[in-house]
Amino acid sequence: MATTRGGSGPDPGSRGLLLLSFSVVLAGLCGGNSVERKIYIPLNKTAPCVRLLNATHQIGCQSSISGDTGVIHVVEKEEDLKWVLTDGPNPPYMVLLEGKLFTRDVMEKLKGTTSRIAGLAVTLAKPNSTSSFSPSVQCPNDGFGIYSNSYGPEFAHCKKTLWNELGNGLAYEDFSFPIFLLEDENETKVIKQCYQDHNLGQNGSAPSFPLCAMQLFSHMHAVISTATCMRRSFIQSTFSINPEIVCDPLSDYNVWSMLKPINTSGGLEPDVRVVVAATRLDSRSFFWNVAPGAESAVASFVTQLAAAEALHKAPDVTTLSRNVMFVFFQGETFDYIGSSRMVYDMENGKFPVRLENIDSFVELGQVALRTSLDLWMHTDPMSQKNESVKNQVEDLLATLEKSGAGVPEVVLRRLAQSQALPPSSLQRFLRARNISGVVLADHSGSFHNRYYQSIYDTAENINVTYPEWQSPEEDLNFVTDTAKALANVATVLARALYELAGGTNFSSSIQADPQTVTRLLYGFLVRANNSWFQSILKHDLRSYLDDRPLQHYIAVSSPTNTTYVVQYALANLTGKATNLTREQCQDPSKVPNESKDLYEYSWVQGPWNSNKTERLPQCVRSTVRLARALSPAFELSQWSSTEYSTWAESRWKDIQARIFLIASKELEFITLIVGFSILVFSLIVTYCINAKADVLFVAPREPGAVSY
Repeated sequence: MATTRGGSGPDPGSRGLLLLSFSVVLAGLCGGNSVERKIYIPLNKTAPCVRLLNATHQIGCQSSISGDTGVIHVVEKEEDLKWVLTDGPNPPYMVLLEGKLFTRDVMEKLKGTTSRIAGLAVTLAKPNSTSSFSPSVQCPNDGFGIYSNSYGPEFAHCKKTLWNELGNGLAYEDFSFPIFLLEDENETKVIKQCYQDHNLGQNGSAPSFPLCAMQLFSHMHAVISTATCMRRSFIQSTFSINPEIVCDPLSDYNVWSMLKPINTSGGLEPDVRVVVAATRLDSRSFFWNVAPGAESAVASFVTQLAAAEALHKAPDVTTLSRNVMFVFFQGETFDYIGSSRMVYDMENGKFPVRLENIDSFVELGQVALRTSLDLWMHTDPMSQKNESVKNQVEDLLATLEKSGAGVPEVVLRRLAQSQALPPSSLQRFLRARNISGVVLADHSGSFHNRYYQSIYDTAENINVTYPEWQSPEEDLNFVTDTAKALANVATVLARALYELAGGTNFSSSIQADPQTVTRLLYGFLVRANNSWFQSILKHDLRSYLDDRPLQHYIAVSSPTNTTYVVQYALANLTGKATNLTREQCQDPSKVPNESKDLYEYSWVQGPWNSNKTERLPQCVRSTVRLARALSPAFELSQWSSTEYSTWAESRWKDIQARIFLIASKELEFITLIVGFSILVFSLIVTYCINAKADVLFVAPREPGAVSY
């Protein structure tokens, strides 16, 4: 009887199929990115419109969860909308809208036909001397200032003065489709070329496929209101192992400092008097994190920085009878986040300065667009019904006028007592306590700023320009006419603060430095990554500086770039370079005569050495500190509050824009059917081969011993 020797292993046919499948999958993984790059052209320099929420509603934009896709149609004049809204045979459309047409009228038309609109890509326009664009509301922060139906009803809701008369309110509307800003002209040209090559029909006929399309991803996680999204986030964080937070409150830090150091570990005595100099740090626009804010924020806080520097140089500041506090509020654009939080902390003993310590309050509003020499002094008519407050306000105005008399380029003007305060941080302090206060601004009525809280409130809006032949370093030190004008305002402010603090001897010698102003304007509005900003920051904050202007949106991750730079700029301008080593600077408690309760210590990069081969780091001691700028509504979990700001920002997973060619629906359907047919056929063939594998794949017989 004969026998054979052999082993039982995997079926050869199955082993071949597995190897083939593995090879196909591996090839797909290796070549997937390459295929994607051949299909899509990414748009890398864009800014989305995102969703914001408050106690009552949501505003902003979003895409569907998988992104929205549409055939591109360029709209260069209003007549081009007809193709998108009614005539075009291939909806939905992705509208490439010229910036000059980004108006409320056009947006209302697009919003009314959402079934034909997949999204919107907006190009940057070139503003001229007659154009205007403000997506903010006409009465900013309405309902969160001092005036209401029960207090000063004749001034409530901007009844007497529409402060932002040109505001169209677009930034406070809710859109169900994505809207992106195209920030790069080259990318815009690529899109238009794709449109011209593929989407223009001959002699008015419909274009033939393939067509150029765009896909926008900006799906937002939060909906309805702040109360809804915060409640969902709270439930998730309480009961889920991997919580998914859907929104975050807008928050950052206020920057503040004292003329004379105070012990921050406790509060000031009630008899200590403090003069407050305040301004705002933030702005916004329709698009996320695009907030140049030249006139609405930058000019005023740059002016206050220069005034702080000038005042600190006065010889007798340490002997003044009153102290001066410089405050830079964050989040004022969104219903006074920063100022309402500071007032709340003062009332509850969480801030070293109390409300009763405030002697007077001087705030800088918009100051860069003076049409003449006039600088207007705005006061509150309601608080002046108190005779004592009225007398204090009169003294305050008289001091300002006296200080301005020595600066012929600035003329202080009073307004009738029948006019309300413009939107200002002072209003939040007046809600809590009657104090003497004034807001200095370049406008007597409506804002002069034609681009209030828009993408066009740039350096050009306040006439900050430079000769084309200059290098960046030369631009940094080039003193513009705007810098000179703001330095004059800073001089008036510094002298007024000096006299309000009790100074009498050196008022006329106090002078703001135009060089400081021009460097600050250049850094905040033109190029943040410059030699001066680098020298005043810590080494690990270098990445915060870019070759572009800083943006001044408050955001949810804090501190923001603007907050850091203002903090260190103020420390550099008002502080003192010490001889402390790096270790001593980081822990000054071990050094005699140094105190963390009185001062803040910062180890900064410092200026270049004489050969410009390395920087000379140094320890700067100042009174500059940060204070939380988070609305009390979130501290108190009062997410539907009408007393405090409730603004929150939705979270998202992906922000992306890209263009590509799409085939007709018919071809896509045919491709699907053919692909499905091939799949079914391959499954049938595979099944048959597997069923007959023992016949089709016969293993060769192994030679073995034969026995008889």
